[in-house]
Amino acid sequence: MSDYSEVIRAHRRDHLARPHSLPRGVHRHFESTLSPLPLEKVFEFFSKAENLEAITPPELKFKILTPRPIVLTTGALIDYRLTLSGVPFGWRTRITHWDPPYAFVDEQLKGPYAVWHHTHTFADEGGKTRMDDEVLYKLPLWPLGEVAYPFVKGKVERIFRYRRTKVREMLGV
Repeated sequence: MSDYSEVIRAHRRDHLARPHSLPRGVHRHFESTLSPLPLEKVFEFFSKAENLEAITPPELKFKILTPRPIVLTTGALIDYRLTLSGVPFGWRTRITHWDPPYAFVDEQLKGPYAVWHHTHTFADEGGKTRMDDEVLYKLPLWPLGEVAYPFVKGKVERIFRYRRTKVREMLGV
C-alpha cells in the first residue's frame, strides 16, 4: 500500500470539517446517484465483483483475472487487466473496508496511479438508495505527472458517467 493510505483514511474521517485537507497531488472525484431500488438490492449488485466488467467502458478492455467466484470481504484481493490509451497494464486492488450493506473501500496496490482509494457508500432514503462514490487519486511521478491531470480527470469522469448509465440499465432503473 502507498505511503498515502493513512493520510487518505484521515481525510475520509475529517473531510466534512476540513474539505480541502487533501495532501499535495491527490485529486478527488465524487458523485452521487439516487436509485429507486432498496438498499439491499443495490448493495448486492455492487458486492459481486463480476459486475465491474459489465459497468466498465468497453474501450478499456477490462478483464478480471482473479478466479471466480470472488468473495468480497475485508482483505479480498482482485487482479484485473485493462488498456488505457492503448497501453495494457495490470491492476490489483484490496478491499480495505467492508460494511454491508452500507459501504466498502477498494485501494489500488498495483496499477497506473500512485494512489487510488475508492469509497463506495450506500444509504437508504425512504426505500430508495443513495449511492456515493468518492475516489481519491494521485498520478505517478508527482509533480511531473500533473501534466497529465486534465486528460486523466476527463477519463475518470467519462468512466464514471458510463458506469452510472450501465448501473441504471442493469438494475432496471
